[in-house]
Amino acid sequence: MHRVGEHKANTKTASMTNEIAQPSDDNMICPEAGSWTEDKHRVVALYATMFSKGMKAKWDKRVYVELYAGAGYSRIRGTQKMILGSPLQALAVEPPFDKYIFCEAISENLEALKIRVTRYFPTANVAYVEGDCDLRASDILGEIPPGSKDNTVLTLCFADPFDIGLKFGTIKTLSSRLVDFIVLLAVYSDANRAYRRYVMEDAVKVDQFLGSSTWRDRWRIAEADAILFPKFLASEFAASMETLGYLPTPIHKMKRVSSDEKNLPLYYIALFSRNKLALDLWDDALKYGTDQTAFHWD
Repeated sequence: MHRVGEHKANTKTASMTNEIAQPSDDNMICPEAGSWTEDKHRVVALYATMFSKGMKAKWDKRVYVELYAGAGYSRIRGTQKMILGSPLQALAVEPPFDKYIFCEAISENLEALKIRVTRYFPTANVAYVEGDCDLRASDILGEIPPGSKDNTVLTLCFADPFDIGLKFGTIKTLSSRLVDFIVLLAVYSDANRAYRRYVMEDAVKVDQFLGSSTWRDRWRIAEADAILFPKFLASEFAASMETLGYLPTPIHKMKRVSSDEKNLPLYYIALFSRNKLALDLWDDALKYGTDQTAFHWD
């Protein structure tokens, strides 16, 4: 009887994950995304699976956080193809995280996400924080269990901004707990295009992104050495993370994502951790996450 029940449970799970993996129009908001988004999600979902599975026996609780959670579904621009947002992909990993925290600034997106999460994962432990993550960082932190020697907690936080608007102060606030970060660094799609505006002495966006007001001095030296502005910013961000105790993350350990149309670079996805094991898992995610057949929901 146990085996029969187990088989039914597995069949139900397989049916559910297949349904989730192929979302259909549910008449709720579905923001557009570039086709390269699937490449990004594939790597993040694979790493989240490795992280959750690899850390389950080492930590009492594992928490997953998204700072720009979105609506749960996206539609590939110029097509009718719908894809899962990263929150639903994270909820589908096995074994699941013990708690999920989703922050989203757009109310309509958050309401759609709540409905979609409840539809597929009604028993999941999910906390929602509405608003700009840079303004709600303390509230997000408050949702992360503090942890103790007898109840250890490790958190994986995915920051997926549209530009370089993520403030380093938010990362610093969250890093007061044991948090690993996957960060999208929009240093090509945003910073490179807005270069002239961002390097002006009275511009503060890069200052806030890097948590530094002295980067222009270093940029003058880097520019003279023919270093590209996007690579400079990515390296500077990694250096800022090192000030918080995170291990070095060189450019070649970041995943560069490019557009499909003209193969133009858009951004880097980078992992920041204080533990070398996490960096080793990231290497595997980069190695296998580029192959669509390498990741399976089960």
